[in-house]
Amino acid sequence: MTVLVTGSAGFIGFHVASRLLERGETVVGFDGFTPYYDVRLKRDRAALLASYDRFVSVEAMLEDEGALLQAMEEHRPTTVIHLAAQAGVRYSLENPGAYIQSNLSGTFNVLEAVRVHRPQHFMFASTSSIYGGNEKQPFTETDRTDYPVSLYAATKRGCESMTHSYAHLHGIPTTCFRFFTVYGPWGRPDMALFRFVERIQRDEPIQVYGFGEMERDFTYIDDLVESIVRLRDVPPRVGEPVSQHDSLSPIAPWRTVNLAGGNPIALETFIETVEAAMGTKAVREMLPMQQGDVRSTHADPTLLNELTGYVPTTPVERGVHEFVDWYKEYFAHA
Repeated sequence: MTVLVTGSAGFIGFHVASRLLERGETVVGFDGFTPYYDVRLKRDRAALLASYDRFVSVEAMLEDEGALLQAMEEHRPTTVIHLAAQAGVRYSLENPGAYIQSNLSGTFNVLEAVRVHRPQHFMFASTSSIYGGNEKQPFTETDRTDYPVSLYAATKRGCESMTHSYAHLHGIPTTCFRFFTVYGPWGRPDMALFRFVERIQRDEPIQVYGFGEMERDFTYIDDLVESIVRLRDVPPRVGEPVSQHDSLSPIAPWRTVNLAGGNPIALETFIETVEAAMGTKAVREMLPMQQGDVRSTHADPTLLNELTGYVPTTPVERGVHEFVDWYKEYFAHA
């Protein structure tokens, strides 16, 4: 089968595409190589994907509707996994326009291409940030998402709404998965783990927001990819919920699914795990919470388990160690 993966040179897109290629599938990678962070990292990921005969690279922006339509027409993917987006909560305060262009306009263009060429399953990457100011935890897919606290979250909520309308109007089976603090090798330089390891390596203080009184439902990248691959095989169908927990729409083949293990870890515990993996204590610069951030995320993974029989379980100690090993090897040769 052929799968089109947008954002294939990104952290998560690279790992998803790699897994599919290892399974013997053809992957069409669509990526614009935007300079949000060092493009060399994206190019190095893309080079590894290009080593597979079944990988096809399309270098273009989501805003280029013609390129999306051409890629769909030429390769006729059975599944479209839309991972490309302008990521990052904090950056949305600096450059809000990038989120409107990439996340809203870009996703609209992807949806139009999907409407024309009708894959068997459309899969969209959303975020735990969509739960915003909700105080009830753990977060379940049927919770209200009316109170986003960042523009990034607001654009992802808007995208979820757009995908629902297309699923309803055009009968496109659609799964929106909500990521919870994904980490692992080849991760993004703007994320906490990367920054912590980088600063400890340089003997610089690490910046700890929320005075360390935060917690996250960390999800190791291999667990996330396994969840996505399994979910691909269970496209939603109207009138066929798997249980009372299902977020399945009553009027469209559309659902949302949390991708996380449901095991939040305190930020201080996470930092101590990084220190153990690095063999070095970090000097902490304690700072208040930043605008647009939330104090805690905690997923209910019940629906993911009901759909796939799988829940992420990689211990954070192992995941952090894998990242540190990758970081040291990668930058030793960079």
